[in-house]
Amino acid sequence: MLEKLAIEGGTPVRQKLLPYGRQSIDEADIAAVVAVLRSDWLTTGPNVGGFERAFAEFVGAKEAVAVNSGTAALHAAYHALGIGPGDEVIVPAMTFAATANAVLYQGGTPVFADVERDTLLLDPADVAARITPRTRAIAAVDYAGQPCDYDALRALADAHGLALVADACHAPGANYRGRAVGTLADLSTFSFHPVKHLTTAEGGMITTDDAELARRMRSFRNHGITTDHRQREERGSWAYEMVELGYNYRLSDLQCALGSSQLKKLSGWVARRQAIAARYSEAFSSSELLSPLRVQPGVSHGYHLYVIRLNLARLIADRAAVYSALRAEGIGVNVHYIPVHLHPFYQQRPGNAPGLCPVAEAAYHEILSLPIFPAMTDDDAESVIRAVGKVLEAFRKN
Repeated sequence: MLEKLAIEGGTPVRQKLLPYGRQSIDEADIAAVVAVLRSDWLTTGPNVGGFERAFAEFVGAKEAVAVNSGTAALHAAYHALGIGPGDEVIVPAMTFAATANAVLYQGGTPVFADVERDTLLLDPADVAARITPRTRAIAAVDYAGQPCDYDALRALADAHGLALVADACHAPGANYRGRAVGTLADLSTFSFHPVKHLTTAEGGMITTDDAELARRMRSFRNHGITTDHRQREERGSWAYEMVELGYNYRLSDLQCALGSSQLKKLSGWVARRQAIAARYSEAFSSSELLSPLRVQPGVSHGYHLYVIRLNLARLIADRAAVYSALRAEGIGVNVHYIPVHLHPFYQQRPGNAPGLCPVAEAAYHEILSLPIFPAMTDDDAESVIRAVGKVLEAFRKN
């Protein structure tokens, strides 16, 4: 006999909602922040460079530039590449809006490309079809934590003289064919929002092996000024020069101290995410009602998200009904993402009509992100598995 769904008055699997993601903060993190509060430098101080060096070393890049959000990281990357009016940047339709928005900040045009059905990663074949003489860069998104096909994308970029940007906000600690995320593109961007792998409350980072691009981004994050307050203090000078139009995208010492403390635990957190994902994949491997996204050979997945795709042909409910039923069971599922070109803002721009990226558009109606974060217990994971089974069996077509 089927269990009565909580949304219909039954007993929920969980009494307290399990979120899809959340930060982990321990006493070492708190102590690191308190130490900065007791110091002379709350911003533009030594913790900024320390965090940058530690992060660059972690991913194996020569340079890392800290900024105050993942969006700022994308903006700084596009600025460093010289993206401007008349330039096009190819971005996947299945991503958070910031990947495309930051192109517009520079006066460029985001061109949406479709994704592969079984991974929801940027489809190199569709990218190739959308390259024009105005294309300046390709922005790949490591959706859910899985690196894109960087060999194929690099070949395309090199053949057409394009820059390759990695929106790696989902994937710190992941790797592709033995190469770490953060080293796979000309510029790689990261986010330190609380639901991501490590947090600075809000924050971001760009990694690169190009010292000139790093220099441009450091100026850009500081109003376009060539020195910061601490550098002038060390020189005993008041003078500074603004050489270009920049923004205040600085990340404070408080946040960098937190980031440095969190970074020490990142490898263990990635391993825990992978363990939870393995438990999910085993539980769902034989299901007729859903399918997890495919993991490509030779990839170590970072699992910012664990995304399932509903087999709606075998269900009497749509994704919205499944979403509501799982939330009622205490499972904080989410949806990542509405294809960017379908947002009202982008619908007002030429060329972004429905049907532009049919694979991403179809996936949007079928996907759900399940809870996954390092502090989850095995019992938490089992409650997710139980709730998914309970809800989908209740909605199974006879």
